Amino acid sequence: MKKIIIIILLLSISTFLFSQEIPQAPSLNIQINSEGDINTLSPTLTIFLIVTLLSLAPGFLMLFTSFTRIVVVLSFVRQAMGTRQAPPNQVMLALALFLTIMIMFPIFNNVYQNAIIPYNNGEIGYEEAIQITWDQFKNFMISEIVAHKNEDDIYMLSSAMNIELNDIQQTPFQILVPAFAISELEIAFKMSILIYLPFIIIDMVVASILLSMGMIMIPPILISLPFKIMIFVMVNGWDLLIGGLVRSFTGG
Repeated sequence: MKKIIIIILLLSISTFLFSQEIPQAPSLNIQINSEGDINTLSPTLTIFLIVTLLSLAPGFLMLFTSFTRIVVVLSFVRQAMGTRQAPPNQVMLALALFLTIMIMFPIFNNVYQNAIIPYNNGEIGYEEAIQITWDQFKNFMISEIVAHKNEDDIYMLSSAMNIELNDIQQTPFQILVPAFAISELEIAFKMSILIYLPFIIIDMVVASILLSMGMIMIPPILISLPFKIMIFVMVNGWDLLIGGLVRSFTGG
């Protein structure tokens, strides 16, 4: 019994002597509003918003700009030619990205000149800067919808949401963005049909020739692919394709 008591006392003393204090977590203080103008954002919140925008950048790129139409048309061209992975996805995406920057540059420049610079100089607040930015993209989206006569997409979505619209310029954010995306897909598919037709004709001609010669075991795509590439190069297809895409946004 004495031995047990001695062992317990020794364990208690050793625990007391060698015990260490548990480190406490450092305190974190995030200040949402600065002490100055209430119409400006604190540096912490500004950094948070920048990180959020960067994480949502792919969605903004696809739904607010010309990127969707360009990349869909380019993918249809590759399928129509039957070249599989040529040009590769990385090249097509890079080309679509820089074409988007070229087409959207006037809008980006207006946002920088009329929203970002005045906000950094303290001439306007963040609410006005956000409104100016949205107005620039809204004008672009509405102009593209009207130019290609796809206003029915807006009215279809507004009817589904039980929202009455008297003026297309007053379309709310939650309706305009999906309506613009649908409009861009419709335009891309219409352009792709016109691009597909010449290549389908070449495939049909080659298939008919092979069938008449009794060469039914040879895939027609194997013979038609060089002819499609040759004709595409001879008519300067890339210039016609890219020029048509750019002019479809500028009203040419």
